[in-house]
Amino acid sequence: MDKLNEASADSVMAKPASDQVRNDGTGVVALDPWLEPYSAALRSRFSKAQNWLKTIDKTEGGIEKFSRGYEKFGFNVSPDNTIVYREWAPFALRAYLIGDFNGWNRDSHEMHRDPYGVWEISLPPNNGQPAIPHDSKVKISLVVPNDQARQERIPAWIKRVTQDLSVSPVYDARFWNPPHKYQFKNQRPPKPQSARIYEAHVGISSPEPKVATYKEFTQNTLPRIRDLGYNTIQLMAIMEHAYYASFGYQINSFFAASSRYGFPDDLKELIDTAHGMGITVLLDVVHSHASKNVLDGLNMFDNSDHLYFHEGARGRHELWDSRLFNYGHHEVLRFLLSNLRFWMEEYEFDGFRFDGVTSMLYTHHGIGTGFSGGYHEYFGPSVDEDGVVYLMLANEMLHNLYPSSITIAEDVSGMPALCIKLSLGGIGFDYRLAMAVPDLYIKWLKEKQDIDWDMGALCFTLTNRRHGEKTIAYAESHDQALVGDKTLLFWLCDAEMYTNMSTLSEFTPVIERGMALHKMIRLITHSLGGEAYLNFEGNEFGHPEWLDFPREGNNNSFHYARRQFNLVEDNLLRYRFLNEFDKGMQWTEEKYGWLHSPQAYISLKHEGDKVIVFERAGLLWIFNFHPSTSFTDYRVGVEAAGTYRVVLNTDDSAFGGLGRIQNETRFFTTDFAWNDRKNFLQVYIPTRTAMVLALEETLDPNWKSQVSLGY
Repeated sequence: MDKLNEASADSVMAKPASDQVRNDGTGVVALDPWLEPYSAALRSRFSKAQNWLKTIDKTEGGIEKFSRGYEKFGFNVSPDNTIVYREWAPFALRAYLIGDFNGWNRDSHEMHRDPYGVWEISLPPNNGQPAIPHDSKVKISLVVPNDQARQERIPAWIKRVTQDLSVSPVYDARFWNPPHKYQFKNQRPPKPQSARIYEAHVGISSPEPKVATYKEFTQNTLPRIRDLGYNTIQLMAIMEHAYYASFGYQINSFFAASSRYGFPDDLKELIDTAHGMGITVLLDVVHSHASKNVLDGLNMFDNSDHLYFHEGARGRHELWDSRLFNYGHHEVLRFLLSNLRFWMEEYEFDGFRFDGVTSMLYTHHGIGTGFSGGYHEYFGPSVDEDGVVYLMLANEMLHNLYPSSITIAEDVSGMPALCIKLSLGGIGFDYRLAMAVPDLYIKWLKEKQDIDWDMGALCFTLTNRRHGEKTIAYAESHDQALVGDKTLLFWLCDAEMYTNMSTLSEFTPVIERGMALHKMIRLITHSLGGEAYLNFEGNEFGHPEWLDFPREGNNNSFHYARRQFNLVEDNLLRYRFLNEFDKGMQWTEEKYGWLHSPQAYISLKHEGDKVIVFERAGLLWIFNFHPSTSFTDYRVGVEAAGTYRVVLNTDDSAFGGLGRIQNETRFFTTDFAWNDRKNFLQVYIPTRTAMVLALEETLDPNWKSQVSLGY
């Protein structure tokens, strides 16, 4: 989880310098001429990516076959039920397969080694049935140098591991071979034009203090996400991790879906059900590092320090206390690329959010480094070219094999061309996360009075993104929900969160301000901040508590490792108003599609009035952040003439507002230029409110009920 300060890379609006397409990795220079001095570095990384593709074509028959490593390595069962197990462990002297199937006999099933250090064993069927029973325990037993010591390891490509905490915290490997394979019923949905992403963690998705299951998420949480209007889910902590409190960021078994939440087929059912609802499902994939666990991880797998990782200090992340992959190694590329293919093929995920991309891009991993946005920071010796090239290969493979797939980069550095395709010299992601946006809100809520909020700085932060590279905007994610930090509503209403969120209590100035700004912050982020939007589960209604997983420091309590969705269902609590507003915001975007529309035109940033006005997707957006002043007949510019009406209004009583803005009001334009727009209209904008206006002819006949109900 990158928690560094994001650099603000200036938006580049230059026109192509040449109509000639460059095919040497410098095509991106036509989009951003400031990259010209770094053409040699662009050529170098592009050339290395092309060389890898050529090598893979020559030695492996192409990347499509190469990335199906899980069909060669690990356990695979042929149609006649013969089991073949292969493992790469070149440092080992001998290898044996052990498990329940042979009474854990360490010598009976010896494996054979090929010239490349790959060990293999074939087990013929017993009376037509697999020699290893389904879901029984297995391990690989290795004889290693250093006095030929014996050690047992969890197979690297294993597809299921389980943990019995009453016996041992170490995982057990399971031979997963169900007699009936799960049959997916629904096709993947089309790639969403506007990705409205709901970031979710299965285990915390229950009001009860426990680890929730895949089945519970399918039954209880998926309908909630669909009804809110989100069309994409980003699932966290799915790849198996030894420590629950790591939030899934210390992976020990890369091909295993976490057994904490249930069986593999339960996860498949979750994804299948989401697809039936038209929802895209992304996996939060961790290829930036790995758990340093030896007994149930990849670390020291064959007793060498450098099997999947760099040797010595380069192979260790000093802040995350984890191991770092050697992205320049043939077998590591096979492992990681195959891992992506596996999740796409076996579970039918629709793409990935890559965690910790900053760590992968730079040899310093972002540790102790502040990014100013200067281009010299993105090239040169501090860049891990192997890491860059791996991400190029991963994105190229995914987008070629799965044209509708989505990839997202969590990068705080502002690396240019991160979201430009490989053919132009880019790294190939679809989106990058706008990590500077939530930092701004938290900083202001900590340090500034409302009257000192800078409208120009707010607009700059929300629109400061690279031309031609898509950005995901968010007001807060899981990072801001973790213990040690506070959610936005907590920052806004901390003093009265537990006393005045009931409709039976006084609507105090603290709660009124908190709810108003919570809605306004989300609306301006959603509309101005990017080409997609993300929310962490529970934050849409201002979840009242932080997130803290059971650990020794809190007596292993689940009290904060849950989402209290029951608060929304209580009509006496004000959380439901925030939930209804979020719902209204998502469904209004579904109708008007501002996220996939060109960037907004901002016509007004008035520091004294604290008013921001802009147009996007044919809508007129008006925000009054002033803490005490309302404005009557406030003149705002608009390009398109006509009659406008309200389609979304933060002050609507259905959203917990004061009802000062009348949704039925019709606003007529005057043919007179204002703020560089051809027309103007006049509106009443109360303090701490925002409204979205649309031309009357775009409204549905029942527009009034849609606004009032929030969908």
